[in-house]
Amino acid sequence: MTGILDSVNQRTQLVGQNRLELLTFRLMGRQRYGINVFKVKEVLQCPKLTLMPNLHRLVKGVAHIRGHTVSVIDLSLAVGGRPTTDVEKAFVVIAEFNRTIQAFLVTSVERIINMHWEAILPPPDGAGKSNYLTAVTNIDNELVEILDVEKILAEIAPVDETMDASIGEEIAQVQTEKEIVRRILIADDSTVARKQVERAIVSLGFEAVAVIDGKQAYEKLMEMTAEGSIYEQISLVISDIEMPEMDGYTLTAEIRRNPALKDLYVILHSSLSGVFNQAMVERVGANAFIAKFNPDELGNAVKAALTK
Repeated sequence: MTGILDSVNQRTQLVGQNRLELLTFRLMGRQRYGINVFKVKEVLQCPKLTLMPNLHRLVKGVAHIRGHTVSVIDLSLAVGGRPTTDVEKAFVVIAEFNRTIQAFLVTSVERIINMHWEAILPPPDGAGKSNYLTAVTNIDNELVEILDVEKILAEIAPVDETMDASIGEEIAQVQTEKEIVRRILIADDSTVARKQVERAIVSLGFEAVAVIDGKQAYEKLMEMTAEGSIYEQISLVISDIEMPEMDGYTLTAEIRRNPALKDLYVILHSSLSGVFNQAMVERVGANAFIAKFNPDELGNAVKAALTK
């Protein structure tokens, strides 16, 4: 199983082509799930777990992996399913989200599938607001659910969303010196991540226009251009990278190709990390990249956009 990700570092050529590779797995049931390979560092047979006092109810135990102590989250339990049994036969998916290393306990790991983001669709309307999905897709005539890991992590270890008040004061000063459109377009498929950005933007005195993926963001921008100059309607775009139907890199490239949008300031805001991100930021023409989620960094990125 460790060999399943041997070539993960060679997969970066997919980024920017509106493609991804999905690692599929199962929990305690027949349902298949998926996670973007770029977030996965390693897949291991579940190591020996140590129980510790006061662990979160979703944490199965603590493991020592590659010299680090990592909490192992029971993914089945986290999404409202049955607790994982036969832990010794289960697997651990080591992933990087929001600058931290996470370990997710899964029942079985299947394979990596190369897909186009257009085949990754938003959850159906009937899924409800309490679901843990960011997207769904169809593989081998079977529904595969892509989990909102950021929502799961936020329930286990909520992020401090308090922003340094001086950032808002500095932006207010910029407002007195130059005319600023106090409206920002936000695109993110994770409900938790989108709300985090919205709250940060509103705290700075801006109106947030939020959509759930790159396709909706581009359609919204086109609607705005039909009404007049885009630069008189929004100040900038803050976009996630991984999104159904159209990813953030492709959205940025489409903005740069459109004469009516090409000078829009674009901040890419992602739980993905790594050297390739900065290279792709430059390749598609984004103005900045920041990792999720630090309210001060987000606020400073917005300030930099307004003072450019």
